[in-house]
Amino acid sequence: MNRLVVVVWIVSIFLAPSFACAQAVYVGSKACGECHSAQFDSFSKYSKKAHSWNSIAVMIPKLTQAEIEGCYECHTTGYKKPGGFVSKDKTPELSDVGCETCHGPGSAHAASSDPKLIKPKPRLSDCVVCHNSQRVSDFKFKPLVASGAH
Repeated sequence: MNRLVVVVWIVSIFLAPSFACAQAVYVGSKACGECHSAQFDSFSKYSKKAHSWNSIAVMIPKLTQAEIEGCYECHTTGYKKPGGFVSKDKTPELSDVGCETCHGPGSAHAASSDPKLIKPKPRLSDCVVCHNSQRVSDFKFKPLVASGAH
């Protein structure tokens, strides 16, 4: 085989899923629950993340718009990302931290069931976007690697 063909082939195997995930949009945890019912039921029942909008709702009257937006970054799904949370009225299905916060936008995976089109196992680097030393200091919580999500 020609060297260029081999390079293109290798790149397509390793990067195509990444490009597909980047093009996917958020669908909300209920859509994930259609195929992953046991995980969705456990997440909904036991994970504090599944009800994170409640924390925002309590705080909104006391916060500036900039502070509220800071809350959205970690307490909603896909805020400031294509197809992500916009507002409780416009995107209620994304108003809590959901499956896609850790596993990435799910539309491509939901449409095809292809496991390569979703992040099956989040990395610690994904978690520290919100669970970091600054937030631990500010809010006195301890980040968990396994927080009752599944």
